[in-house]
Amino acid sequence: MNEASELVRRIEAGGGLTDPAWRAAFEAVPRELFVPYYYLPAIGGYRRLWRNDPDPGERRRWREGVYEDAPLAIRVRDGELVSSSSQPSLMALMLEALDVPDGADVLEIGTGSGYNAGLLSERLGDSHVTTVDLDPALTETAATHLAEAGYRPHVVTGDGAQGCTTYAPYDRIIATCAVQTVPYAWLTQSADGALVLTPFATGLLPLRIERGDEGEVRGEGRFLQTPAFFVPLRGGPPPWETGAERPKGVPRGAWVDDSFRFALALLGGAAEPAEIFDVWRSAGRPERERYGVTVSGERQWAWLDSPTGGHAWELRSEEA
Repeated sequence: MNEASELVRRIEAGGGLTDPAWRAAFEAVPRELFVPYYYLPAIGGYRRLWRNDPDPGERRRWREGVYEDAPLAIRVRDGELVSSSSQPSLMALMLEALDVPDGADVLEIGTGSGYNAGLLSERLGDSHVTTVDLDPALTETAATHLAEAGYRPHVVTGDGAQGCTTYAPYDRIIATCAVQTVPYAWLTQSADGALVLTPFATGLLPLRIERGDEGEVRGEGRFLQTPAFFVPLRGGPPPWETGAERPKGVPRGAWVDDSFRFALALLGGAAEPAEIFDVWRSAGRPERERYGVTVSGERQWAWLDSPTGGHAWELRSEEA
């Protein structure tokens, strides 16, 4: 059994890769081509492991790390993580949740190493895949990795929040970076019935897209139960970094509770922590899957249990 097949076996053992088409893609795409080096946390910052290290022990550790079911830091700037190759089991979960039919056109927001675009290209054919990233160094490197693996999807340098109009409309959009609101451009570039899947706060949000007769676009969906921690779309502090000090009005037990921390990450820009706590407590400490988001035109709001229920919070558009 080769290393890619062993990685697939571990993901399957954890309950992932139930779709044979995605299982075949993960076995076919060599992750090692997309992460010729990566960074590990070290005292005072990071240290690099790379495939051409003169030390054979370091080369072995690099290769072992490539096929671990773990995220890999691939770009660090001024001591801060800028981009990573996501944990393969989480990538598998997201790709299966994307529910991609044969022949679908997919836009990926956040190219990273190019590995996810490689998996999409293997599954769909590279002419159906567009991937966009703001960092030209990342897109150039990813395009090289993809070509080395035999794939040539559309690799675009640009602001992911604006999508990519060139190859629109898309049947599926998948983001590999966290957002605090859904960029409306993603919806306008989606086909009717499309699915947008994005990390949002510290969860995964699938939005089903509907187009009205007058051209209006609406997206709505409920969070998956899986936690997800991604680098933010436009930089800045990650959404799970909600402050080092416990806010006034929030008991210590809630402050360390994962479900409350999710609510705080989701709603922190729309409500005060004490208000969020009061709703969270009165609603029975709801988990991620009880929350959802609706985007209608330029307006969007988060909600608990129902988009038309009593608990809803306006979210400020990132384009504002």
